[in-house]
Amino acid sequence: MSAALIAAVAALVGSGVYLITSRSLSRIVLGFSLLGHSAVLALLAAGGSAGAPPIVGSSDRAPSDPLPQAFSLTAIVISFGLTLFVLALASRQRQLTGDDLVEDDVEDRRVAQLSSKPADDRAGETA
Repeated sequence: MSAALIAAVAALVGSGVYLITSRSLSRIVLGFSLLGHSAVLALLAAGGSAGAPPIVGSSDRAPSDPLPQAFSLTAIVISFGLTLFVLALASRQRQLTGDDLVEDDVEDRRVAQLSSKPADDRAGETA
């Protein structure tokens, strides 16, 4: 794998993870899309250089491996399904609340309050 492909995959993964950790569902959709593209690019780059066609014949090169291409197609389908699912969640969230921000639930608020207390105050409280 060349250094340019490694840098491209790293940039896509980094920006995808950054977008996924935000609270806006539209950014989360874009983050999952970038992660899907990085997975496809990494799989295709892992396939190595192009080889001879996998047909019996006289060739001095090794035959190409079709497995990374099959994995790439599978990654595309999974990424597309996940993107549509998160888009449906974002659409429903916008219908219900009018925005696409993910809010804290009651359990998140309780955990945040427990973590802000000193350790000796939390000793009597259990989950």
